[in-house]
Amino acid sequence: MGTPGGPASTPVGGPANAPGGPASTPVGGPAGTPGGGRASAADRGRASLGKAFGADRSVHGVVLLLPGGHPAGTRRPSALAALGQRPLARRLARVAGPEGLVTHVVRYRRRGWNGAAADPVRDAEWAADEVVRRYGDVPVCLVGTDMGGRAALHAAGHPAVTSVLALAPWLPASTPSADTEPVRQLAGRRVLLVHGTNDERTDPDLSFRLAERAKKVNRDVCRFEVHSDGHTLHQHRSEVLALAVDFVRGSLFGHPYARPVTDALAAPPPLGLRMPLASGFGTSLGY
Repeated sequence: MGTPGGPASTPVGGPANAPGGPASTPVGGPAGTPGGGRASAADRGRASLGKAFGADRSVHGVVLLLPGGHPAGTRRPSALAALGQRPLARRLARVAGPEGLVTHVVRYRRRGWNGAAADPVRDAEWAADEVVRRYGDVPVCLVGTDMGGRAALHAAGHPAVTSVLALAPWLPASTPSADTEPVRQLAGRRVLLVHGTNDERTDPDLSFRLAERAKKVNRDVCRFEVHSDGHTLHQHRSEVLALAVDFVRGSLFGHPYARPVTDALAAPPPLGLRMPLASGFGTSLGY
């Protein structure tokens, strides 16, 4: 990709955007209490799990949604972008909540990646620790959009994390090169990347190259291409949401994946890393 930025976009998870740009609406907002209320002054500046969606009683799996942001910035993110991730959080909870799924939208401490500090990665790791503290030894799926997609891939090495879904992930074109992004932490996890072929904000070729490297250390990696769609994946929103639900249910609860996902995981590169997302995917699955 070039320099991140531009007008605010509306990705599958809701209003969020590629990193950067004065008109963008980054993710986050005031840290919330566990029930989703406004944080006290003492909690401001901390990461938060935000409101829980899903199972009321026994919890058997957790999805942590990681929103987008900026390349740099130490201010708190906007609350609007965190709210934008709730449609996907609710969809996942509606379908899999009866099986014991809980979803949380992680609220970052800072709006930026901030170079070597990799602030959203630290927040994702904290969130996974918090899941263990609250719910015990349950599997965690990290679902990240844009900058959150990169954070999810980086934080995959946390012991509680068993799967990762990166939607239109932001990967740096240089300094460090996307070809030096870490991949060994993905070993032993189920990993799915999804990217629009017409994405002009986060280069789909970079996510393909990362997936190609990751496939060498982990056979359970696949990648879907959403043809003619852009960064927001809005043109094929229903199919992308259905793909996310299918991947989460299969990864956390052992449901058989839909045939295209099974085929993508089994296929050698480049076939399983350039799997087209078919129009109407998920219609027969009721997602």
